[in-house]
Amino acid sequence: MTSQTSVDGVTEQSFTLGEIPGVLFTPEGAAGHRPLILMGHGGGQHKQAPGVLAGARLFASKGDFAVAAIDAPCHGDRPKNEQFIRFVGDMRTRMAAGEDPGELVAAMHDLLSEQAVADWRAVLTAVRELDHVGDGPVGYWGVSMGCGLGVPLLAAEPRIRAAVLGLLGVRGLAGSAARVTVPVRFLLQWDDTRVPRQQALELFDALGSAEKTLHANPGDHGEIPAFEIEDALRFFVRHLG
Repeated sequence: MTSQTSVDGVTEQSFTLGEIPGVLFTPEGAAGHRPLILMGHGGGQHKQAPGVLAGARLFASKGDFAVAAIDAPCHGDRPKNEQFIRFVGDMRTRMAAGEDPGELVAAMHDLLSEQAVADWRAVLTAVRELDHVGDGPVGYWGVSMGCGLGVPLLAAEPRIRAAVLGLLGVRGLAGSAARVTVPVRFLLQWDDTRVPRQQALELFDALGSAEKTLHANPGDHGEIPAFEIEDALRFFVRHLG
């Protein structure tokens, strides 16, 4: 642990595990074991992006969960390699021209996913050794890139019992999605200008989970309604206790 602060009844502890920077959120004064939620951020964001902070603080304060967030490879406080920088430049060029960058996005997620899965598994093991977290049930939250890196994680990590995913299409993920069997809540923005609606529906369909629900709301890519975060809390309480 490198630093600690408290905000509205939630303790936030910054940490570094090897080369992985992260933040652990817990109820202030937390003692004993509790369920853990892993929160993956979106592309171009980091472990303390506004959406991550809002969700993590809600899950810790109202759900009594521990929440871990880390910088994905090539994001936040982590170094960016040349291949990643080229991907980002090409994607911005395509988006500025009104073209679909989906293939490049899928290729970038594929570039990052192996390291991201290894990072999350290492962090999961380390955080569960803490006295105020323990080895209770684990959930995952990740939309957009958080979904693109989260689907391979769910396919590989049996300790995760439930997940909130979404804002992404099926490109490059069909195989991993078929191996996901935990309950999933999938978020879709009906007017998403970055992710074709049909691609997102196909990813939902590809998930191998027997229990999965699709929540579609009006609005563009980053306009998830605030009530979906509250509903996600109830989803995690139901599946993680």
